[in-house]
Amino acid sequence: MLAVHLATTDSVDAHELAAVAARTFPLACPPSTTLENIASFIDTNLSAIRFAEYLTDPQHAVLTAKQDGRIVGYAMLIHGVDDDTDVQRAVELRPAAELSKMYLLPRYHGTGAATALMELTLATAAEWGVRCVWLGVNQGNQRAQRFYTKSGFKINGTRTFQVGARRENDYVMVRELR
Repeated sequence: MLAVHLATTDSVDAHELAAVAARTFPLACPPSTTLENIASFIDTNLSAIRFAEYLTDPQHAVLTAKQDGRIVGYAMLIHGVDDDTDVQRAVELRPAAELSKMYLLPRYHGTGAATALMELTLATAAEWGVRCVWLGVNQGNQRAQRFYTKSGFKINGTRTFQVGARRENDYVMVRELR
């Protein structure tokens, strides 16, 4: 049975979370992104050490989808809007939260797990009292864009996103919370 939860240091293993992140992050990258750049991003942002930090940081919320007690996907919310000028322009409603990461193992795509994870993510953001949730999605990632659009997000701008030594082009999508 699939279950989605707000993760804590007591309820999730940062090493297991990092292993899922390392398997799922490359799926969101365009084919032109080198393995070296992907590995650099994973080492810098998705290591067990980083997840341990995210799990204890009150400005972050890590949410997990588990099947039979194993992590099959996760999402991460971050309070606020980053300092990027393009993001500042695209995210007009404040306060806001960023849906920084949302990934599922491939065999769970199309199972409803992403919808359950998104529902918990949006509910968590609403509990924070934010007026909107924003995210960056690679302009070439059509599958993710369709899911986010179905989840109520709208393209409201663009930004660049650093993956290793390569700059990628993202859409900034925003969903207003009611």
